[in-house]
Amino acid sequence: MPVIARFYGIIVKMYFSQSEHGTPHFHAIYGEFNAVFSIESLEMMEGDLSGRAQLLVKEWAGIYQKELLKMWTRQEFKQLPGLE
Repeated sequence: MPVIARFYGIIVKMYFSQSEHGTPHFHAIYGEFNAVFSIESLEMMEGDLSGRAQLLVKEWAGIYQKELLKMWTRQEFKQLPGLE
């Protein structure tokens, strides 16, 4: 699963497999904690990230939501900047 972005210790990844199915989403990893976020709603669909980490991921995803959806649709990897 390629790394899309890194910021504040959070790693964002997305599968690029033709067998991928379901709601457009990405994965966020922070230490031993993992979560899956919807690209469309930016809500955490499953996982155990802390509230603070969730807020950072949602802020980042809001900035790059169009790019994330384009990557999901085209199945093309592109590395995105993190939060500053």
